[in-house]
Order: sequence, then structure tokens, then C-alpha cells
Amino acid sequence: MDIPAILADIRAHWHVYATMPLIAALIGYLTKRVAIEMMFRPLEFAGVRPVFGWQGVIPANARRMATTAVDLLTKNLVNPREIFARLDPEEMVKELEEPLLKAVDDVTREVMEQYQPRLWELLPTQAQRMLVDQVRAQAPKAVKRLMREVSTNIDEVLDVNDMLINAMVRDKSLTNRLIREVAAPEFKFIARSGIYFGFVIGLVQFVAWALTKQPLIMPLFGFVTGFVTDWLALKMIFYPREPRGFGFFRWQGMFQKRRRQVAADYGALIADEVLTVRNVMEAVLAGPKSDRLFAMITREVQRTIDTQTSIAKPLVALTVGGRQYQEMKRAAAAKAIAYLPETVKHVESYATGALDVRNTIVEKMQQLTPIEFEGILRPAFRQDEWKLIAVGAIIGGLVGELQVLLLLH
Repeated sequence: MDIPAILADIRAHWHVYATMPLIAALIGYLTKRVAIEMMFRPLEFAGVRPVFGWQGVIPANARRMATTAVDLLTKNLVNPREIFARLDPEEMVKELEEPLLKAVDDVTREVMEQYQPRLWELLPTQAQRMLVDQVRAQAPKAVKRLMREVSTNIDEVLDVNDMLINAMVRDKSLTNRLIREVAAPEFKFIARSGIYFGFVIGLVQFVAWALTKQPLIMPLFGFVTGFVTDWLALKMIFYPREPRGFGFFRWQGMFQKRRRQVAADYGALIADEVLTVRNVMEAVLAGPKSDRLFAMITREVQRTIDTQTSIAKPLVALTVGGRQYQEMKRAAAAKAIAYLPETVKHVESYATGALDVRNTIVEKMQQLTPIEFEGILRPAFRQDEWKLIAVGAIIGGLVGELQVLLLLH
């Protein structure tokens, strides 16, 4: 080994050698940025299936990601029965009072006009008012009974897992945000770490090139830089789960270290965009178990009508036959259900505060074990992280080959 000759070459081409750790640092940074973006973009497949193209890892696996996140939510963070038990039937009726009474007025008049139009027209205004008032007086009691029944049997009218998964799969950008916003500092760390790790590997590359002058050195080190820095950065996000000391140096996986802030961000996102009152209402009214809710409503409406006919027998019993009476009850129930989506909008503000989803999730997340807590973000990486590492390695190798061409020519 001719040390003087090597030193002379370094002095003569110092600017070339000086760029090696800098370019390695750049490779480290760029491969991380590309890997991060490839996790989230594009939302839909771009290219020619199945030969060539790409879809962001998370959008491509939206259902799997959503299922994993929902399993965590429903098993460890949110108990639907406990959550919905917080809704006070008295308060719900108070919030619904104005739209509920209007709906009662409309339903009563429409049903009477449909089934007893001539009788309804002949009735004095005061008699019409008396009948409507009787129904209005019973409506709040019926709603309270219904609320208690729904709260007690929430699993029968609401499929929480189906609601949450559909919300996240329907909006792939929502699944992206759930991971990207919660783990924003971790992604910044991954990108920055590429600079530091790449620079160190670049110094080794500097020495290896000076000693060998082998063209294979550059793409090989570029490949290693991309591979090692991607792999190491991903591991440092999650491990070690508990603080570990190495002499004066202490380290804990970033995600675990930020536990309190992650809980706050995750709770806010779930409460504001996933487990919202609006999504719950949509699932209850149009989800796979909505027929059970409508059966409960139909039963309550018909029960209320039966109560009223006992009061207004001179008006109803003598004028409505048995078959027509049953049809009238079914029609009243159907109209009440039709008014439901518009009516329940009025309780959205109260229900959001009463359910208190955000604080519930934050509190429960603090009680998770490190492994359970890791499950919030880890599934986004685990299955396809090899793709991200491989992409980083390939890009690093290509940039290394470009370095060779610049050095030799």
C-alpha cells in the first residue's frame, strides 16, 4: 500500500473526495423522503397493471390498515356500550324538542289526511289541535323509551367496526392523515437521520475509494447507504420500547417517547374525523343493522298510536276499520322514520360533547402497554417496510453509479 501516493491523490482531487460524504448524506436524505412519500402517494394506482406502476403503501392497503386501527380502537380504547350510555335521554329530548314536535304535527296531519281525509276536513280546528296535542304529549315519552332501549342494545343497531372501517376505506386520504399527522415528527426524524447516517457511511466510502479506486465501490456504498439508513431509521422509531442507557447516552424509540403527545393527536383525529356523531348517525340510519332500529321505532310509534286511540275512541274506533287501522300505524311509523335523518341533526352538538370520544381515547391510550401502543403505528410499516428499504437501496445504488461516471469522466 503506497500511502504517499494515496495522500497525493487525495490532495490532487480533494474536491472529489470532499463530495463523497456530502453526496452520501444527500443520498441518505433523498432515499428517506422518497420512501416516506411512497407510503402515502399516489392515493390510487398509477401505471399499467399488473406489470408497472405504484400506489401508496397505505392507500393500497387501506382496508387492512383500517381493520387494524379499528381492532385497536374497539378492543382497547372505545367500548361502544360505555360510550353511548353517556347520552342522557332527558337531554336528548330537550335538544330534540322543537324538531320532534314539528315532526309529530306533520306526521299526524299527513296520516289523518291520507286515511281519513273527509273526517279530518270536517273536524273543527280545535278538535284537530286536541288530537295533535295528545300525540305531542306522548312523543317525548316514546323517544325516551327508545333512547334507553338503543343505549342498552347499541350492538343491535350499530356495527361500530363496519362503520369505522367503511369511513376510513371510503376516504383513503383520511387513513393517510391518521398515520401521517400522528407520526409527523417520526417522519421528519427518518428524513434527517438519512443525512447523518449517510455522512458517516460517506466517510467510509472516502477511505475505501482512496485505497482501491474500484468503480464498484460507489454504487455498492450507495446501495448500502440507502439500505442501512432506511432500516436503521425505521427501527429507531420503535425500539427500544423502554428507555435504555449506553454509557452517558440514553435512547428510547421516538414513538414510545412521545406517548402523551401521540395520544392527544390520535384522540383528536379519531374524534374529529372518524368516530364522529355524524358518522354514527349515518351508520345507525343506513348501516347493516339499521332495520333493527327501524323496528324499534315502528314499535314505539304504533304503541303511541294505540295509546291515543284509547283516548280518542269516538274519533278513531268508529271510523277506522281494523285492517285500515294497522295500515295507518305502519304509515305513521314509516313517515316518522323518514323524518329521522333531519330531526337527529339537532342533537349533534350535544351528543359530541356527551360522548367525549377524544378524552376517552387519550385516557385509554395512556393505559396501553408499550407493545399495544406500538400497534397504533407499526402496522403501517411492518408488512411493506421491506419495499421502502429496497427502494432506498436501489436509489442509493443508482446515485452511486452516477458518482462513478462523474469521477471517471
